Amino acid sequence: MAHQFRTVGTEQLLDAPIIAVRRDDVVMPGEVVAQREVVEHLGAVAVVALDDRNRVAMVQQYRHSVGRRLWELPAGLLDVKGEDELTGAQRELQEEAGLSASQWGVLTDLVTSPGFCEEAVRVFLARGLSQVDKLDAEGDEEADMAFAWVDLEEAVERVLSGEIVNSIAVAGILAAHACVSAGRTPRSVDAPFDIRPQSMARRRLGPDLKKL
Repeated sequence: MAHQFRTVGTEQLLDAPIIAVRRDDVVMPGEVVAQREVVEHLGAVAVVALDDRNRVAMVQQYRHSVGRRLWELPAGLLDVKGEDELTGAQRELQEEAGLSASQWGVLTDLVTSPGFCEEAVRVFLARGLSQVDKLDAEGDEEADMAFAWVDLEEAVERVLSGEIVNSIAVAGILAAHACVSAGRTPRSVDAPFDIRPQSMARRRLGPDLKKL
């Protein structure tokens, strides 16, 4: 019978606007208790927005953790209390790319760094695009954000060459290419997102989950 990992104690080490860190006491095989640090996260959404020429809407954003600008998909945190994933994705697509879409589906769900972080991301495919007014950007990095249309085949080449390294963009681009090339239909936007993190959302009561 498979071992049942149990958390028998926990300690909050850090509580910051975007992340939190806790230390769990976990019962391992042999009934040994080990400590595991977990980076808590609000969860996120990203969008592969494809136009009628199969070009991907991409943004370039400075990421301080790696000290460089990265090409990414329009994406953002699920930081509004009670907001569903599709609504969050629609908001981010308008905010970062000035686009809306009439067709939506789920390309893939991923846990970005399961060895230490609970961040989970739902990546949508958006088609039937139209331009709309951008929403006001809230972050400092967004004020410096660049935008480009990239042919889907070219985007795949940039992934394979190491030019696109953001893990969410890599997964979304390759999943979109697999769907388009094989004529597959993405999952429904109503598909359960069971891996969406809940730790921070449960603790924070206001509408903006980044507020401590």
